Amino acid sequence: MIMMGLKFGGDVPFREVYIHGLVRDSEGAKMSKSKGNVLDPIDIIDGIDLESLVQKRTTGLMQPQRAPAIEKQTRKAFGNGIPPHGTDALRFTFASLATTGRDVVFDMGRVDGYRNFCNKLWNAARYVLMNTEDQDCGVNGEPVTLGSADQWIISRLQKTETTVIEALKTYRMDLAAQAIYEFLWDEYCDWYLELCKPVLQQDAEPERQRGTRRTLVRVLETVLRLAHPFMPFITEEIWQRIAPLAGIDSPTIMHQRYPAPAAESEDQAAEAEVEWIQRFILGLRRIRGEMDIPPGRALPVLLNNASTMDLERLERHRTALDFLGRLESVEVLDANADTPESALALVGELELRVPIDGLIDKAAELLRLGREQERLESELKRIQGKLQNEAFVNKAPAEVVAREREKLADIQDALSRVGEQQQKMA
Repeated sequence: MIMMGLKFGGDVPFREVYIHGLVRDSEGAKMSKSKGNVLDPIDIIDGIDLESLVQKRTTGLMQPQRAPAIEKQTRKAFGNGIPPHGTDALRFTFASLATTGRDVVFDMGRVDGYRNFCNKLWNAARYVLMNTEDQDCGVNGEPVTLGSADQWIISRLQKTETTVIEALKTYRMDLAAQAIYEFLWDEYCDWYLELCKPVLQQDAEPERQRGTRRTLVRVLETVLRLAHPFMPFITEEIWQRIAPLAGIDSPTIMHQRYPAPAAESEDQAAEAEVEWIQRFILGLRRIRGEMDIPPGRALPVLLNNASTMDLERLERHRTALDFLGRLESVEVLDANADTPESALALVGELELRVPIDGLIDKAAELLRLGREQERLESELKRIQGKLQNEAFVNKAPAEVVAREREKLADIQDALSRVGEQQQKMA
């Protein structure tokens, strides 16, 4: 390739070579035709039935006497053959496994997981199209109002772009794939699409709905370009439908520039707002799950030790909290008021309490508090170990050490309140 480039192009075709680890089977053994543990990528992409797979693995062996053992192992590992996973799921799997300096241990379970990721992206795109096609998305520069959730997802996108680009510069395909996965699954799909629903489904002002639709489309279009080198087929297919809604006139995603982060679009205030919403909702969900409260049952919530900022955020985001948390009511307790027996979740200093009378199993709540105490004690021990390590204290940046000390104080405070709650419940 180098000689051909020099002869016909007048230059070498490349100056850097990326060498990945050896791809091994799920048990860590080197893939070999004689061992019968080779997997054809086409069989993973298109699928193959069990009998065809057995025949393929036992034909043309250098050691024919191994055929019965290979057949037995294949029937055990692939009882129903290999279902089709698609090219994108396989490509994304290899990118996510490409850790530097290590062999790649290939596991079909990982391909299953990334096939689910492709399905998640496809379903998210269907939701976006359902709520934006034939709708006003502000494509011609109409005035828009962006809510905290819109500003948050735009800010998070900038940080994801930065992470992916830095990872690609250093050939860390695994870190780039991980950043795309976490943004799409955890932030865009699991949180932003849910936070959009109250705005789109209820009587929000037109400029607010337009801003949410525009953000839905623009963020998805950008992340499709970000993921395109890893998943070229599904991203192209979705992009063809999304691009016109974002005001883009181009025949293919391949002609578009790769995303570049814009520092001015980062919004720390919006990120803090949405983090508060997330902790509020997750606290209620944890209580529901551990207390076995049906998801559809509306919860009465008591707020204790609420700061002025907590109350302002509660008022600003009450619609989203009611929608996502299924709240029956919210009551702010006075500082000196006696609190009824209740399940507890913490949002920083704010205490979320769900009264247990007729709603919660007291023994189960004591068990949950015990697990929370164990988790906090483990985290306390870890941070104390770091702060007692002179090398860490002397060599780490001052702001990092200060942050660890703040964490220590927060955990000690949380442990104290969990202990008080245990005494009340007992």
